Amino acid sequence: MYDQKDLITLIKSRMPIIVVETTDEGRILGLIHNAAATTGQNISRWNIAEGLVTGTNASSGAGGGLEPTEVLLTIWNTKNPGIFVLIDFHPFMTEPRNVRLIKEIAQGAERYRQTLVFVSYRFDIPEELQIYCARFELRLPGDDEILQLIKGIAVRWSANNRTPPMIIPGEIKTMLLKNMRGLSVQEVGRVLQKTLTTQEITRDQVDDVLKAKYELLNKDGVLSYEQDTARFSDVGGVPNLKRWLQQRQPIFLGDKTIPGIDMPKGILLLGIQGSGKSLAAKAVAGSWGVPLLRLDFGALYDKYIGETERKTRESLKMAERMAPCVLWFDEIEKGISLEDNDGGTSRRILSTLLTWMAERKSAVFMVATANDIQSLPPELMRKGRFDEIFFVDLPDPETRKVIFSIHLKKRGLNPDDYDFTRLLPASEGFSGSELEQAVVSGLYSCVGGSGILTNERLLNALHATKPLSVVMAEQIEALREWAHERTVLA
Repeated sequence: MYDQKDLITLIKSRMPIIVVETTDEGRILGLIHNAAATTGQNISRWNIAEGLVTGTNASSGAGGGLEPTEVLLTIWNTKNPGIFVLIDFHPFMTEPRNVRLIKEIAQGAERYRQTLVFVSYRFDIPEELQIYCARFELRLPGDDEILQLIKGIAVRWSANNRTPPMIIPGEIKTMLLKNMRGLSVQEVGRVLQKTLTTQEITRDQVDDVLKAKYELLNKDGVLSYEQDTARFSDVGGVPNLKRWLQQRQPIFLGDKTIPGIDMPKGILLLGIQGSGKSLAAKAVAGSWGVPLLRLDFGALYDKYIGETERKTRESLKMAERMAPCVLWFDEIEKGISLEDNDGGTSRRILSTLLTWMAERKSAVFMVATANDIQSLPPELMRKGRFDEIFFVDLPDPETRKVIFSIHLKKRGLNPDDYDFTRLLPASEGFSGSELEQAVVSGLYSCVGGSGILTNERLLNALHATKPLSVVMAEQIEALREWAHERTVLA
């Protein structure tokens, strides 16, 4: 209803050119036809397959199979009043003659009562045309409309399969509603038809809905959907981080609203390699029960000018459409650094990211992990960018015991069978990943032997390797000293 009213207002304002970027072509064409009928205007549409078609009847083509330049010449020369909808015209905007013809039509639009409407999935407006253009954006469906779509899909599925009505429990319906936010009407229908395929809908199908939504939105392959999200029971130590996140979970998920308290924005996890930063990032999403999206800086950078910045904007926009979610920037210093040997691309990415961090309103919780704090630009580190900066240090003896127990249990071993009074001193200075590798190495030493990981074999595995805290002692000590006064111990 609001879309129709806004479009009619825009057409009545005599704006020469209206640009609509959408994949929901059927919906926007319906709105345009209704707007034309309401305002009493003739309507014609063109695409490269059909040519120019007048009215709603395709058999009444006024210009037949006109080419892009020919259809613009037809509109310009005939001076016929009305709305002219040009579909998927974006590939032809690189032709200077087409741009000039569009400008001529726009300049005479008021006199001849003509409106050009460009409908494409993407449309870049040349600078010389921008003063004549207005962008129209389809509103995303609200909760009531999404619920009606879910109900309609369920009814049609039951009718097509000749089964009793599809059963969608109230809790599952609420989860489906939350996960469908950020999609267009067409996209909601496509995702639900693909995933709601049984008579009784379960939590597993809700997960399938999230995956299908991600696959639909991820056009550039820059964001990856991490399905293997851990819970904090799989993370040893970091008690301060766990407590901090538990306090903010109901606010982020919308279960509780407290006046004066803002939505949590995100955290930076700084620490030694292998200390569990990545596992902690996964655990945020796993414990909150929301999708985890990881931004791949390797896929983000593009050799073509402007493409990297566009991919950055599209990735951030996609994360907002997946909300509520956790957006994970792994080793952020590798994608945004102080070095300027890439023609300024890193700086432009940083500018885009900082603007988004300051202006976003959606429930996207940012988790950035970093090993080298010195490589990060100061403007990213100032207060307000992140809610908090946590330092993930080497595990203390009690935490090492928990980490040992987690990895032994994962491999079907009983931690009570091991002598931690000997293992803990021998593992001083080991990171979480190094402790796991000690367990793996100990198991490999059993191959060809008794097949039992004994305490001695585990001790031998610890003694056979030097942890990173020894190999790179100076750098790690410098990092710990820097973080001591500047960050919160996780």
